[in-house]
Amino acid sequence: MNVEIPPRIRDTASRLGTGVPYALKVLVGRLADSPDMGRPSGLSGILTVTVDGDLFEDCPTLTIGYIREPNRIEVRYVNPTPSDKPAANAQDQEDQDQSPDSAADAVTEREIADAWQRIIRWLEQHAPESHAAVRVGVSSDAITALEHGLGTRIPVALRALWLLTAGDDGVHGQGWLPGNEALMPLDAVADFYRERMAAQAYEDTVHARHPERDRFTVWKEAWIPVASFGVADRTSGLYLDAATGYLGRWSRYNEEPGEELDTLVTYLEEAADMLEAPALATRDRPGLIGGTLVWGSMLHPAQADHWQPLTMSSRLSPRGVST
Repeated sequence: MNVEIPPRIRDTASRLGTGVPYALKVLVGRLADSPDMGRPSGLSGILTVTVDGDLFEDCPTLTIGYIREPNRIEVRYVNPTPSDKPAANAQDQEDQDQSPDSAADAVTEREIADAWQRIIRWLEQHAPESHAAVRVGVSSDAITALEHGLGTRIPVALRALWLLTAGDDGVHGQGWLPGNEALMPLDAVADFYRERMAAQAYEDTVHARHPERDRFTVWKEAWIPVASFGVADRTSGLYLDAATGYLGRWSRYNEEPGEELDTLVTYLEEAADMLEAPALATRDRPGLIGGTLVWGSMLHPAQADHWQPLTMSSRLSPRGVST
């Protein structure tokens, strides 16, 4: 069972006492083995457990609330528990967690999960080779470490996707995203981001005395690379702008980066729509070569004779064998 602790919860834990993060870590281990150990809290969907502070140095008694889903647990609040009122602050903390920003984040996470489940289910049923190349998700800690390493915030939508899948090994160098682009693994994200930021620093140095209008934007701090032209091809791809929430496109062919005017949610939802209703697809045409998903916009001439565009009937055929 995957147990997730959002960054804000870790921050809260560190402020409550030096022993609280360790106590939380111990509890996470227990929850992974016994996800239903909590009791109903009176709040919709929230289970709560109490941690005895006497068992840990510099740690008060804690009331911890979490949500339990089929494949994951997420800690929602950590509160010190007054001795005379064991769980009095649970409702207050949940109210704080359900601030407009928190509620919007929860909606985004759910939308990403729903879109991804539609895509991965389709790949499993119709494109098993592409499905086998999809990497599993990484831990919240790994994403937080990347965030600290880059020195920029990872948007909620991208964090939610990486928890579900964190890269694509591809088939013959092509990924499952529209245009046969590949979701970049976290190490590639870090390497490419640093490389592009170094290129921008060089550009700024060379053109320091030029008017602003003559300067070229190579990269911005808020741009997080998401997908590349191919599994090992970084000539172009998509980034997510943490400042705006919109996707953009980069290219090394001296083209100005462009806005896609898609959020990560709408982008994945459209990909799922095109797979489930190929006759209505407008941005790209999905098809199959054996058990591999191949999009028509970037179809190589050598693949043309083997490519079978999806139709409403062929998409329902099992294991990538079209009718």
